[in-house]
Amino acid sequence: LLVVHHSFATYDGFLIGGAIFEQLGRLPVGLGDDRIFQLGRLGEWARAIGLVPASPDAGEQALRAGQLVAVAPGGMWEALRPRGERRTSRWGERRGFARLALRAGAPIVVAACPAADDLFTVYPSRLTDAVYQRSHWPIPFVRGRGPTLIPRPVKLTGYYAPAIVPPVYDPAREDEQLDALVAEAKVRMAGLLQRK
Repeated sequence: LLVVHHSFATYDGFLIGGAIFEQLGRLPVGLGDDRIFQLGRLGEWARAIGLVPASPDAGEQALRAGQLVAVAPGGMWEALRPRGERRTSRWGERRGFARLALRAGAPIVVAACPAADDLFTVYPSRLTDAVYQRSHWPIPFVRGRGPTLIPRPVKLTGYYAPAIVPPVYDPAREDEQLDALVAEAKVRMAGLLQRK
């Protein structure tokens, strides 16, 4: 299970997937936000490049079929981080990725492209926060190069942390096991995001 940082640009995650394909010949299946699949052509395009609507069942089926699965626990909320939160994660209490790995017995590989947070400046906005909290639709105030939406010219390098191997799933200790996996993944992600 590939656990990635969600920048505003988003395409850095696809670059990480492309690098995995080049090195291993395997293309990760990405678990995408349901909103993507509600947008006609964008949803069609997302499916064409290997994204599927995010759900525990979809992730578990793909993992049990031997596929690499990519997920961004922070999702769009993480992508909307304002400039003061660059190079940080916004996972909150999300544990679904850890539950998926634990139940499927899949190692977790944390990956990030820290410089992707420098491609755009996302401005703090109460409107962005309010709309997202109510509807989960992103309404960002953002700029790239100069006053445009063109990304800044930034060298992107993807980093991977060593795999976190989950323990044998014990339903009686699930909360404890999940807490440990999430805590370790957060520590590793924080370390990757500090790389230059």
